[in-house]
Amino acid sequence: MRDVRTPAVMIQGTGSHVGKSTLVAGLARAFVRQGLSVRPFKPQNMSNNAAVTADGGEIGRAQAVQARAARVSPSVHMNPVLLKPETDTGAQIIVRGRRTGTLFARDFGTRRSSLLPAVLDSFERLEREAALILVEGAGSPAEINLRAGDIANMGFAAAADVPVVLVGDIDRGGVIASLAGTHAVLDPGDRARIRAFAINKFRGDARLFDDGVTAIERLTDWPCLGVVPWLPQAAHLPAEDALDLERGRDVTGCALTIAVPVMARIANFDDLDPLAQEPNVRLLFVRPGEALPGDADLIVLPGSKATISDLRFLRAQGWDIDLAAHMRRGGRVLGLCGGYQMLGRTISDPEGVEGISATVAGLGLLDIETVLTGDKVLRPVNGTHCGTGTLATGYEIHLGRTSGPDCARPMLDIDGRPDGASSPDGRVAGTYVHGLFAADSFRRAFLAGFGVASTLAYENQVERALDGLADHLERHLDLDRILAIARTRRTVRRASVM
Repeated sequence: MRDVRTPAVMIQGTGSHVGKSTLVAGLARAFVRQGLSVRPFKPQNMSNNAAVTADGGEIGRAQAVQARAARVSPSVHMNPVLLKPETDTGAQIIVRGRRTGTLFARDFGTRRSSLLPAVLDSFERLEREAALILVEGAGSPAEINLRAGDIANMGFAAAADVPVVLVGDIDRGGVIASLAGTHAVLDPGDRARIRAFAINKFRGDARLFDDGVTAIERLTDWPCLGVVPWLPQAAHLPAEDALDLERGRDVTGCALTIAVPVMARIANFDDLDPLAQEPNVRLLFVRPGEALPGDADLIVLPGSKATISDLRFLRAQGWDIDLAAHMRRGGRVLGLCGGYQMLGRTISDPEGVEGISATVAGLGLLDIETVLTGDKVLRPVNGTHCGTGTLATGYEIHLGRTSGPDCARPMLDIDGRPDGASSPDGRVAGTYVHGLFAADSFRRAFLAGFGVASTLAYENQVERALDGLADHLERHLDLDRILAIARTRRTVRRASVM
């Protein structure tokens, strides 16, 4: 029999951080509002910001946000390959939601092609349940040295026969050269797969770039789908990339200062996004080479993809000394997942899960010990905050087990199972649960402990941001043309099912 493939379009970029994730989220919400059943898809992602799916798998945080934009539950098939960097040369590899080991850069070129069948199978599963698939590329197709065996950009687009829209970031400068240069370096087959381009993050009067659009169209023969102005409200969406940290909110006159050291392998830092939106909270991300501020009321040690390595990094920055001074001043400390593990007396890695087998001294702020093990905990969480009795929701995504006297004062009760630990005076606490601050009731109770009142409805704000983003794209992009491009996928002959 002869069938028409599910309409699909792939959003690729001239480079990383051009806004692909945000554009896919906005397009998903816009097309869903038109009555279409939409699914996001990213063949390969590289990020230490992950989300847990209902079936206990993990995918990139951006695909979870895109699923929310499409008003569907996240699925491991939306991001079948996730790479989580552990070192400069190695990454934990997640295939369809499950850890399969560590992949080193030297081996990735030969390993990629073996992952393509799983990627295509996941894509085909989404095809069976959607009227439109919005695919996000990774990095840039102009990295032609990576084209052989590629599954992230043109390799996937060719294998699945998906047309491409190429996005350039004008805020970075050089957007004409970026788009024209990508056209120049691609081979003819890949070049023909790109059906149009768009300009993202324009500041000012877009009419001033009319001649630029004309020049790009002349140099590439690709039509322009629109010039998208900078949208500050996009900062209200959960961040995926560490480059998104500190996105420019005015924090003068805040009642509470929270400092967060940015470690080399920081992970799931979107935990802190709701706090960043609080009008009475000053959230400071402290970069390497900077001291933890002396006026901080609370220091949060965030999640880490490589706890022992990041603990060494923390000490190399002198942040352990700053933490000790913070405690002497009467400050408070909260550890999240890997940050929680760092607060204890020791961290042991007998199996070499993070590299070489070792046992290292922790910061000693909690009387606990952690043993890293190869089995990974992945699960949604519904529980109660022990200190206030408020509802606590989130998810666990970690390696290791923690025990010790301070665990007798857990931070959370999860259906009768204690989680986390607290010091006897309550000034130091830690938990394995991510995403706690997204729940308004928990966040308000937590901030009330610092004398800060909160009226922020965070989840409602995220929904408003998604709708606002969709409105924005409807005004500035030719959505009808994007849908027409998605519908150009060729018909294919499929064998009859007996």
